[in-house]
Amino acid sequence: MEINTFEPRTDLSELHEAIAAIKAEIAKVIVGQHQMVDLLTAGLLANGHILIEGVPGVAKTLAAKLLAGAIDAKFSRIQFTPDLMPADVLGTSIFNPQSKEFEYKKGPIFGNIILIDEINRAPAKTQAALFEVMEERQVTNDGQTHLLDQPFMVVATQNPIEQEGTYRLPEAQLDRFLFKIEVKYPSLQDEISILQAANTQGGQHQMLAQIQPVVSAATVLRLQQKVREVLMEEKLLQFIASLVNETRMNPSIYLGASPRASIAVMNCAKAVAVMNNRDFVTPDDIVYILPHILRHRIVLTPEREMEGITPDEIIAEILKAVEVPR
Repeated sequence: MEINTFEPRTDLSELHEAIAAIKAEIAKVIVGQHQMVDLLTAGLLANGHILIEGVPGVAKTLAAKLLAGAIDAKFSRIQFTPDLMPADVLGTSIFNPQSKEFEYKKGPIFGNIILIDEINRAPAKTQAALFEVMEERQVTNDGQTHLLDQPFMVVATQNPIEQEGTYRLPEAQLDRFLFKIEVKYPSLQDEISILQAANTQGGQHQMLAQIQPVVSAATVLRLQQKVREVLMEEKLLQFIASLVNETRMNPSIYLGASPRASIAVMNCAKAVAVMNNRDFVTPDDIVYILPHILRHRIVLTPEREMEGITPDEIIAEILKAVEVPR
């Protein structure tokens, strides 16, 4: 009897039902933008944070709100502004006159899905307040460590063209984002569909009211564990390491990717594999996910930037230079 080598050895039915349900809820409001929705879902399964970059009005914030709405978990939205302080995000100690002691009042970062809108509008000290919480999933206040509930995911948005009143994200913070999703304008047909939906369904508030939670927080944790169990062969681990190492050797790159990027590629490739009904990773999964993981982690030399070269073009060169395992 012939064995179907592409038949998953792990039961992925629960995972596929959850993915389909989440995408169906998002599709009630968002037209097109399939890659953004796929990457948001992959980021959730890989237990990572996501940075969405695009011009105003292309549904960056809306997509994050829809993802949160489809999950039965605590959602917080933080609007970053130039006068925002770290305590406004993390919380602070407040004196209780009855107990005559300071009590820690948790900030809005204590949630499961956190939307940070216009993340590059807050000053450096507020951005730095996210370092610990994004990497270690905890907040330290007055010497006390407060663990965050799981799952925990930050979805941040930023505008790529606006300079007034913005602060560039430091490399240490960018490295903590699993993906940087670049959202483009919709196609003409998609925009017509957007207008038709807005004309018949009313405003955004009415459309958001249609969204119902279809996956629980406990289910998300279970699915993340299934993704971690996906098989990855040794030669693919070597392929990932070679690709990331090439960013440190390339003469067009001033700052290459860190080992955190290698781990991100591995985890995300597993998520992409299960989204394609496989319990093993292929080179195509790695090739597909690589630009979204590396584009915000590498810094080009000033000469290449002046020539108008983009990180995605250099990443394409690296993919051609490294042999794909068979």
